[in-house]
Amino acid sequence: MAEEKKAWWKEAVIYQIYPRSFADSNGDGIGDLNGITAHLDYLETLGIDVIWLSPVYKSPNDDNGYDISDYRDIMDDFGTMEDFDRLLAEAHRHHIKIVMDLVVNHTSDEHAWFIESRSSKDNPYRDYYIWKDPKNGKEPNNWGACFGGSAWEFDERTGMYYLHCFSKKQPDLNWENPKVRDEVFDMMNWWCEKGIDGFRMDVISMISKDQSFPDGTVEDGLYGNFSPYVCNGPRVHEFLQEMNSRVLSHYDLLTVGEAAGVTIEEAQKYANNEGTELGMVFQFEHVDLVRGPIGKWTDQKPKLADFRHIMNKWQYELEGKAWNSLFLDNHDQPRAVSRFANDSEKYRVVSAKMLATCLHMLKGTPYIYQGEELGMTNVYFDKLEDYRDIESINAFHQYVDNGLVKAEDMMRYLKEISRDNARTPMQWDDSKNAGFTDGTPWINVNPNYKEINAKAALADPDSVFHYYQELIRLRHTLPIIVYGKFQGLLEDSETIYAYKRILDGQVLTVACNFTDQEQDCVLCEDPTAEELISNYKGHKAGKLQPYEARVILHK
Repeated sequence: MAEEKKAWWKEAVIYQIYPRSFADSNGDGIGDLNGITAHLDYLETLGIDVIWLSPVYKSPNDDNGYDISDYRDIMDDFGTMEDFDRLLAEAHRHHIKIVMDLVVNHTSDEHAWFIESRSSKDNPYRDYYIWKDPKNGKEPNNWGACFGGSAWEFDERTGMYYLHCFSKKQPDLNWENPKVRDEVFDMMNWWCEKGIDGFRMDVISMISKDQSFPDGTVEDGLYGNFSPYVCNGPRVHEFLQEMNSRVLSHYDLLTVGEAAGVTIEEAQKYANNEGTELGMVFQFEHVDLVRGPIGKWTDQKPKLADFRHIMNKWQYELEGKAWNSLFLDNHDQPRAVSRFANDSEKYRVVSAKMLATCLHMLKGTPYIYQGEELGMTNVYFDKLEDYRDIESINAFHQYVDNGLVKAEDMMRYLKEISRDNARTPMQWDDSKNAGFTDGTPWINVNPNYKEINAKAALADPDSVFHYYQELIRLRHTLPIIVYGKFQGLLEDSETIYAYKRILDGQVLTVACNFTDQEQDCVLCEDPTAEELISNYKGHKAGKLQPYEARVILHK
């Protein structure tokens, strides 16, 4: 096997911060930039290398900052550009890099470009967005938006529809227009000159649309699926290669693209070893494993065999061709320990450690979502009014009001899947509001903060936090964890996820029990091997205890 091309971002561990929910410095109930700066010591202690900052740009906040009205200013809720500059400087002083969230598939409808665009058909900004005439007095096609309803919004002033793949306040940019690309690349260079260290690119696989705009297959009984005509569209690689040549190649950046609907073949292009597009992509097969009659909204749990099959497929198929990103949760996903493991009082800590072991020993760059290092769990709200997420609220009304789902069933699905599970405030200590704010938090704190919080975790040498700290230290110490070749083991098991990593004659064996029952397993019984990490102090010969994880290095 050819030696893997080395890069700092392959060796890094990335920590995602959702600013609204991380730490509030001024008592208004909303997390902010100064709150992040105040906790850099904590992140340096954890050992992470990079912060991925969810959007902090100026925004009316229809979709929690993913609707941007000014790419070169900071949202009032989060502070000022001076606050950002201080965060960037302080993070660098703590040996932590900053990656910005780049949202350029769409803007806010309050962005100056869209205000101009909708003002008249002959405005110079008209073609910055995607406008279509009505078809037979209705929408140009049957596409449904990701947040419910039609993907087209009628604009009375000019008698035309504009495309919005998400909220109607998030009109899609027209990347076919070279002026749009010029504006985006100029803005990206501006941030790079400011000293940031990379971009996480929101729904970047959607920037190129099939220009014939055909109807989609109706899957939810209401609207057509736009994915085949929007995701990985006809010019997406051309656009990203232009972005690379005009921006990315001029700096030493971490770049990761959120690529909904990405196939392995497409990923090999996006994250190719030649570096002509991006460093890596987020694929979502492993978090979209279980789908019901209304898509993602279900309370069924994924099966280990299905999960392993997808994770291993991506390990094998990108080997030597492209780089993997490794994640189990983020701001759009429920909490990992609640979804893939066991968040009960008995097994939460040990199963959170097991999940972390399984993920961080795979080949690729691992991402930690804020609070994951504490074993934070789903919040399980039981009232719709407790939810803040536009997707969750819209889905409830779309499916319940149309008689497709009973209200109690939809509430059960939200408890499992809603994005707000990840957006409850970071649990810093056991004081009021988990130490997140002195005011009223914008969304309720998870009631279990008295037991699950950073202060308690730092004081407990057996905490999930200290386990993550050791996983990160091992990654920084052992090249085999970063660059070793992957080889799956026990690939028919319904209970154990196991694999090897191989580099320069060294072999690492990883075995993880995904159940609450003891399992037979002899993979880690080599008496000459060194145990690198385990979530149990004592082992049983030939067994893996409930949610036990073991990693050994063969000499």
